[in-house]
Amino acid sequence: MKKYFLSLTVLTCFCLACENDMADVAALKQKLNVTVETVKEVEMLYSDSARVQVRVTGPTMLNNLDRNEPYQEFVDGTLIANYAIRYERKGQMIARDSVIWWSVDGQKLETEELIWSEKDQEIFTQKFARITTPTEMIYGHGFRADQDFSNARIKQVEGIVSIDDPEAL
Repeated sequence: MKKYFLSLTVLTCFCLACENDMADVAALKQKLNVTVETVKEVEMLYSDSARVQVRVTGPTMLNNLDRNEPYQEFVDGTLIANYAIRYERKGQMIARDSVIWWSVDGQKLETEELIWSEKDQEIFTQKFARITTPTEMIYGHGFRADQDFSNARIKQVEGIVSIDDPEAL
């Protein structure tokens, strides 16, 4: 009986001694924002049938764990763009501010906003866009292509310029 009473007394002392100040708990909870994960030097690969379709890299990615709309935000640069955000449930990524995208066959797209629909496997924009190929530069407003850059077209073409040396651009 003495052992039981002694054990109960020691357990009660431990329970009473373990009291946290609620202000400290609130400050720690705010400091440890569990709704956002920060990932450094990230590389994300999107594949279809074991073939890499898109590679997204960036120095910093914020993985927002919102229950209703989780998304990844690339705040320091991606593709080549100064900003990008990916909405997981929508299956959509939006890159903005000085966007540059290269195709595997050497075409280069430059625009201020590029949207990638993972579901439709398309990239598009309604903004001004310029495509540079090995022989010409085409520019205008609105662009749409398959995600592998096939079937690329500018909607409202404003001009086509033949070029001799694409490196001079």
